[in-house]
Amino acid sequence: MDATTTEQLMAQLRAVAREAEELLQATADQTGVRAIDEQVRKNPWGAVAVAAGVGLLVGLLLSRK
Repeated sequence: MDATTTEQLMAQLRAVAREAEELLQATADQTGVRAIDEQVRKNPWGAVAVAAGVGLLVGLLLSRK
């Protein structure tokens, strides 16, 4: 991958992260967030496993040539 492609991917990733943050802020008061919060508090290791899995998937996708 050349520098331009990497920069474009990083710009797209930043845009997706920004949109996700805006969406999360817009829906923070809805019941679904409270349900997720309760589930994470009941099973924190499950939340850690899900986060690790998502991180691994993103890492694999970004490292593909």
